[in-house]
Amino acid sequence: MKKISLLLVVVFFQSCQYFEKQIPSEKELLEKQLKEINWKEVDEYPSVGDCDSLTDKEARKQCFFDFLKTKIQEKIGVDSLSILYPELDTIEVRVTVNPDKTMSFEPQFPQDSVVYDKVKIDSILKVKLVDLPQVNPAVKRGIPVKTQFILPVIIKAQK
Repeated sequence: MKKISLLLVVVFFQSCQYFEKQIPSEKELLEKQLKEINWKEVDEYPSVGDCDSLTDKEARKQCFFDFLKTKIQEKIGVDSLSILYPELDTIEVRVTVNPDKTMSFEPQFPQDSVVYDKVKIDSILKVKLVDLPQVNPAVKRGIPVKTQFILPVIIKAQK
């Protein structure tokens, strides 16, 4: 009988170790969670009303990019850049969508490009790309965030 009770006492003391786990501090938990977040990806891409009904993340992203390319092409392709630079068929535009739903546009050129007047093209973009439909910013963990991306915009179709 003494052997059984001694064995029970030993088992009881050994099992108490399982209750002595360290509870991580809030700071440790936060640091661990921040390391797990992919800061280069957003949970939801920017969107416009026409694309909001789509539930697939990639389809919604593509819808937004297509919508924005079309709107930019409509505004700058017809009368401004195509007349100034008839040889220019496509321009890359850096689009920035801010958390406050504002957007900015900046033309992108190769580092060694001296053919185009960057200041003139930038000013055309600023003048022409106003009154675009409201854009909902990208979202990361429920918070609106700033996003930037490069859109190739066709100025005129190849002949």
